[in-house]
Amino acid sequence: RPEYPRMQFRREESWINLNGSWRCRFDFGKTGVEREWQKKAEEFDRDIVVPFCPESKLSGIGYTDFIESMFYACNITVPESWSGKTVLLHFGAVDYAATVWIDGVEAGRHQGGSASFTLDITSLVKPGTEQTLTLHALDELRGGCQGGGKQSTRAGSYGCYYTRVTGIWQTVWLEAVHPAGIASCRIVPGVDAGVFGLAPRFRCDRRGYTFTAILLADGKEGNRVTVPAATGVPVTVAVPQPRLWSTADPFLYDFVFELCDETGTCIDRVESYAGLRKVHIEGNRVFLNNEPIFQRLVLDQGFYPDGIWTAPSDAALKRDIELSLEAGFNGARLHQKVFEERFHYWADKLGYLTWAEYPSWGLDWNLSEARYRYLEEWQEILARDVNHPSIIAWSPLNESAHPTPPCLAAAFAEAGSLERYRTFMRNVYDRTKCFDPSRPVNDSSGYLHVKTDLWTVHPYRANAADLKAAIHPADSEVMIHAPTHECGYCGQPYVIDEWGGFKFIPESHRATAQAGWGYHGIDLKTPEELCAKIEEQADVMLADPGIAGYCYTQLTDVEQEENGVYCYDRTPKVPGGTRKRIFGK
Repeated sequence: RPEYPRMQFRREESWINLNGSWRCRFDFGKTGVEREWQKKAEEFDRDIVVPFCPESKLSGIGYTDFIESMFYACNITVPESWSGKTVLLHFGAVDYAATVWIDGVEAGRHQGGSASFTLDITSLVKPGTEQTLTLHALDELRGGCQGGGKQSTRAGSYGCYYTRVTGIWQTVWLEAVHPAGIASCRIVPGVDAGVFGLAPRFRCDRRGYTFTAILLADGKEGNRVTVPAATGVPVTVAVPQPRLWSTADPFLYDFVFELCDETGTCIDRVESYAGLRKVHIEGNRVFLNNEPIFQRLVLDQGFYPDGIWTAPSDAALKRDIELSLEAGFNGARLHQKVFEERFHYWADKLGYLTWAEYPSWGLDWNLSEARYRYLEEWQEILARDVNHPSIIAWSPLNESAHPTPPCLAAAFAEAGSLERYRTFMRNVYDRTKCFDPSRPVNDSSGYLHVKTDLWTVHPYRANAADLKAAIHPADSEVMIHAPTHECGYCGQPYVIDEWGGFKFIPESHRATAQAGWGYHGIDLKTPEELCAKIEEQADVMLADPGIAGYCYTQLTDVEQEENGVYCYDRTPKVPGGTRKRIFGK
């Protein structure tokens, strides 16, 4: 994975990709730190290919039993030309808790298996000298305090739970920056005013420094604004002859951000991009650029046969989006996983609408530690991905408590736990909306809704008549999974954001298929049967003026779950024209 990982904040002249061959050591007794393995990298007994997790084939290991603790090590050499600069160590993601050392001296810690994080290692590096970088990953998936998404808590995969992911699973890289350089820049599109709003942050504020934002369209400068450099002070950049980002025309403006010192010398330069687009809600409809849009989404879980959570290549990330578009979808609900930044980059480039979600399964909401960890990491994820125009909704949680009475009783057995859950969910919504008021928030996809901009439900039904009856029950305007526990419906856009799930294994894959699983207990035998099932249910929703969009389960098979539009190896199950005709309606 050699590509630059962060396309919205690029300094491509001063970075070093650390992916490749590392050494590692499993720590099944969880005593490695106590025994100071961080100082004994020469004793590590395995090679591993980073950024692929040790459970994956591409890592070179493929160990799929539980690995709750493990160590990594690699040699790094910071160039002598980086002397005097701040040296940053970036991790795309480490599942779950990471501690990092340079030559045995702790450099920093991070908790959260999906959020990117950065450590300032300037004081520990010796430019021109080879040093040892060591990392300890602690991944206690079964403890209830960390989100694991669809990672199995059993020995093997089952149902809709799959192979686990431990440790490093996204790109690791070094970067040199000016000590007072640009730390980040929030970009807010203002379609109605024809502007971009910027909120730059600097590593240090200095008197006399200036910040310049240069807007480019098709490589030509459209506008340039220079202001005193001050963290958090908003900057407005007018857009001449605005061209909007849309699914039909995913036009992206380029930005160059420059920081100059009091002499006018440029000390930092960052390249970025942005899409000028607007998402809002009027009544029970979602609008894109002030026009109502029906969202034809597909559930994408982002698993790969050889890399698990990590795509084998940048081209594979792009190809999944192309496969979805070829099937007739205009976007995806990114399900129980925080996708790599490069995925969002390709979605921006290709005009692909997405809902971004946290891998919330595995969290026990009765545990205060679980709630704290969730809120901390979700904030980091919002900050990383907020500038992507392709993301048009936040979906912080999925099915946060099962609506059947026995499950609800178990979830809320402790006195006051239901009200504590409701308080927490309002907190999740309010924090998300406060950080980003420009996008709708789907508080908990499917159920249990507490405070939400979108009313989403998961009516998996075996036939169209049952689906139609479930969507509009006799006693309610919309489907409500748990009427006595959820908030009341108050006119939000009504989105069927999970449906389908029909199991079908093509003849070409039946000899090697696992003990397949799908919804409904139906085992379809031909592509024609599959297409008929899908089309009759899609037509029900398309004909219903009260529905604002749908999300079909799912883009690809994942291990034993064989209800994808494509097989796990991305080969199609039905002819392309048929897929496009159904999902492109």
